[in-house]
Amino acid sequence: MDIAIKKTQLFNASCVALVVTALAFATRGSFVEAWAAEFSLTHTQVGWIVGTAFWGFTLAMVFGGPLVDIIGLGRILAIAFLCHVAGIVLTIVATGFWTLFISTLFIGIANGSVEAACNPLITSMYTEEKTRRLNRFHAWFPTGIVIGGLIVYLFNNIGLENWRYSMGIMLIPTFIYGYMFLNKKFPQTERVVSGFSYKDMLKACVSPLFIFMALCMILTAATELGTNQWIAALLANVSNNPILLLVWISGIMALARQFGGTFVHNTRSTVILLASSILAFIGLILMGYTNGIMVFAAAGIFALGIAFFWPTMLGFVSENIPQSGALGLAIMGGIGFLGGAIAQPVLGAIFDARTTLAIPDGQVLDVLKNAAAGTAEAAAWAKAQLSGGADTLRFVAIVPAILIAAFTYLHFRKK
Repeated sequence: MDIAIKKTQLFNASCVALVVTALAFATRGSFVEAWAAEFSLTHTQVGWIVGTAFWGFTLAMVFGGPLVDIIGLGRILAIAFLCHVAGIVLTIVATGFWTLFISTLFIGIANGSVEAACNPLITSMYTEEKTRRLNRFHAWFPTGIVIGGLIVYLFNNIGLENWRYSMGIMLIPTFIYGYMFLNKKFPQTERVVSGFSYKDMLKACVSPLFIFMALCMILTAATELGTNQWIAALLANVSNNPILLLVWISGIMALARQFGGTFVHNTRSTVILLASSILAFIGLILMGYTNGIMVFAAAGIFALGIAFFWPTMLGFVSENIPQSGALGLAIMGGIGFLGGAIAQPVLGAIFDARTTLAIPDGQVLDVLKNAAAGTAEAAAWAKAQLSGGADTLRFVAIVPAILIAAFTYLHFRKK
């Protein structure tokens, strides 16, 4: 058996599986307004639906992480495949809040299973370059978002505006990664090969440093995933094509992760995390105060800020707390998506509240929301949403501000 060929095959299959995870994230993020209109849902309700994917992800990580060494990486990935297919099909035939809620839960479990299996798979295959390989692997998440965003944009421009078409296209890469993993032999995880016991792994996952990183993971994920899932809705009245903002952000993230490997490999993780927090903070503030072409410039700064958050957090834990093994990576990924889950309804509620506050005196919310295009009421509603979206982004900037303090402490502690 050629080990090098095996590694390449498994790595490539992992990347395709992550693309499906990203497509689910990108396309569903662009469906926020469509679902609200078609099923008469509030932004808070849509936030609960979208957030369910994060809860499902967390559920899969919490249960899948400890089982990786017991039932094997291959079986976890089989669960991912089946749940992806079920979630996509159920979304296409959805009829309202609960069917969207359940289908999104399936997709979240599928996404979490991919993460629970592929992160320890990659760190086990590439023990000498964990952070670099994790960055290259996770480059396919923003790449998938770019693909998904462009699909939505293309379909909207050729008359296929129904969101179900964009959802259905996800079945293609799902069946591709299922085939690529079929009958493959998987390596043992690094924890097993290194000889760390299950007790060592559990002990490492409750150490002070691990707990500190887990808390930071909630905030880094809320900054990245929370904002990106809502960006098209928050800035719908700033750009004619808000989905392109998500594509722009994700494209910069993909390039940074794919080609920033040497930089990441030669730079301390704490420096990368601190610099990322600063750029994310600046980007959010600027997006809250700019419009037109300048929004893309601000979004570019934000993208550079969040690009290295997720893989660098995982790489830091794997390199500095190797005893935590697959469970440690699963907890980090799961708690990261927990942060994303918490952020979804919170952002939706803030957006609703700030938009309501921006409504001119004497105007009625329901009248403005249902106003015909081109009327004074429709213009007033667009202006209120513009103000609400900007206020929400400025509010979210509090999160990376907290991270700046946290990672400054971590940098000097690890020095």
